[in-house]
Amino acid sequence: MISCKNTSTALFYTSVAAIPSQTWEALGCGGNIYFNPKFLTSLEKNHSEITFSYIVLIDNHKQPIAFASIKIIDFYLKGIKNDLEFLKNIGRKLHIIPNKKPLKLLICGNTFVSGEHGVFIKENQDKKAIVKELAKSINYFVNSNKTLKKQIDAFLLKDFAKESLFITDELKDYKYHAFSVAPNMKLQLEENWHNFDDYLAAMKTKFRVKARKAYLQSAELLIREVTLSTFEEQLPKMTTLYEKVAANAGFNLGNFNLETYRDLKEKLGEDYILKTYWLEDKMVGFVSGVVNKNSLDAHFVGIDYQLNRAYAIYQRMLYEYIKIGISKKLKTINFGRTASEIKSSVGAIPQDLTMYLRHKKTIKNKILKLFLQRVQPTPFQQKFPFKK
Repeated sequence: MISCKNTSTALFYTSVAAIPSQTWEALGCGGNIYFNPKFLTSLEKNHSEITFSYIVLIDNHKQPIAFASIKIIDFYLKGIKNDLEFLKNIGRKLHIIPNKKPLKLLICGNTFVSGEHGVFIKENQDKKAIVKELAKSINYFVNSNKTLKKQIDAFLLKDFAKESLFITDELKDYKYHAFSVAPNMKLQLEENWHNFDDYLAAMKTKFRVKARKAYLQSAELLIREVTLSTFEEQLPKMTTLYEKVAANAGFNLGNFNLETYRDLKEKLGEDYILKTYWLEDKMVGFVSGVVNKNSLDAHFVGIDYQLNRAYAIYQRMLYEYIKIGISKKLKTINFGRTASEIKSSVGAIPQDLTMYLRHKKTIKNKILKLFLQRVQPTPFQQKFPFKK
């Protein structure tokens, strides 16, 4: 089902299934997991509280040249915590963010993963022109639908890396305001790391000792692979642990439905990582992640915070991601946002990310610009664990 009239430059869809297979083939975006219909379908299927839509931009010959994933969510003030608390206070006082009812937010991007996972552009295209066309198409998508036009309060295009800003800054011409968010922590895996011992050998003594201490502390932990046959049994405990982590998040665009893991394991097999951590018969943590091209992207984790320090659960998880990445001969590990300092202690370096936000009402949008200028990621002490 197509959600609104097509324009001469864009096609609009309300489900992945509605997009013709020829369009996917012409786009050639399936090699990136975040633009693969299998991945997008799994998110869509398990998050009924989100309205999913998709925009396909076409050229003069009606050939697809770009794809954008759109989500409409209800965003509540309570979703802002910790260092972004002042946003909540200003938003409430100036009525930019409603206090009791949710802000209806249209997002271009992946609400559950950090990084540039909202817009795919084919090679050899004018990327600046496409970003402009996307901004126009989003406006058309909302304004051509009376219900949406009335509902949508604000627009967010998320998670652009520093090297993309010369392209995405075109959005400022469409009244979007840029602001920095916590960086994605990224570890480069060296070609001469054939196993975890090679990784440890590359570290300065202090950090190698720290790693070995974490392994000693976590020696009692048993790590189990989650399979389709064991998924149902482990899901309730995983959900409880995930909710503890989500409750601590400083900025949450929505809760992830862990039922999605079943779909992802079915569709992606060994390329979707899902492991649980046990202390005797008690689940104390889990990790999830996806192999995307040459990277391992960490997704959600769950942690029993009461036992975390004593058993170095989270630190052991970070090393587990590294072991998986090395064993699969990958090039990078994207650890995502949050806990930047401990991630830097295992070798990750920050990759700056920028979001673009626009309120639909002109005066509120001007006020929004003033306090978005105050938004800065929480500073942290970057560690440099490697000899070189």
